[in-house]
Amino acid sequence: MDTQQIAQDLRIAAKTNRPIAPLSATYQLTDVTDAYAVQQINTRYRVDAGARIIGKKIGLTSLAVQQQLGVGQPDFGVLFHDMEVLNGLSVSMSALIQPRAEAEIAFVLGEDLDYEHLTIVDIMAAIDYAVPAIEIVDSRIADWEIGITDTVADNASASHFVLGHTPRTLDEFDVVGCQMAMVKNGEAVSEGTGGACMGSPLNAVHWLAKQMFELDTPLEAGEVILSGALGPVVKVVAGDELSVVIEGLGQVGVLFIE
Repeated sequence: MDTQQIAQDLRIAAKTNRPIAPLSATYQLTDVTDAYAVQQINTRYRVDAGARIIGKKIGLTSLAVQQQLGVGQPDFGVLFHDMEVLNGLSVSMSALIQPRAEAEIAFVLGEDLDYEHLTIVDIMAAIDYAVPAIEIVDSRIADWEIGITDTVADNASASHFVLGHTPRTLDEFDVVGCQMAMVKNGEAVSEGTGGACMGSPLNAVHWLAKQMFELDTPLEAGEVILSGALGPVVKVVAGDELSVVIEGLGQVGVLFIE
């Protein structure tokens, strides 16, 4: 398996905004371990080029999507500093290929999670605060024709994210029962609750923390964790304006420009 070549193909696709054929077909990339190896190559490449890792994203938190891709667990990707779009401002379509957006709860850690046998209590104790978030997902794979190995290799289809500016501690909102509403150009386009994300977004963070510890790269204080979608993903084009409100947590918005 030529993981170096696959990683290079993904970098070229991202740089030129020209998606490529599914990696699972072109390279017979069918093993998730190999796919994470590709992801890690491009993570190291970005860090060596000066990018700063500021957190992680969790994908495939929806049971329906897991069933669609034939997997039984989520996946994860890396967040870099230059993926951030400031709340209420804009992102250019020139930086995107075939973007979609989803509403999430983002958690910021106040403590390291660098020990074994993590419990949900450990997760709650380690979270400093939460904010509403919009994740802009994108795929370097043409027409989103992805399987699990395609999205894992492609950094879990990560692209950009927007964080709200109303931090709340876990005792200030209902992380499971909170209602989410996404509006695009004044029209409601996605709804859901905290419980739509693996029963609770905290369950998703618990899964991620265990994965990171097993990989000897434990989650650290200060990291941003995008915990997974609370409702259906929405396609976006130039001119679209998105606003997300999560009950008890606040609002976050972004504009897509040419």
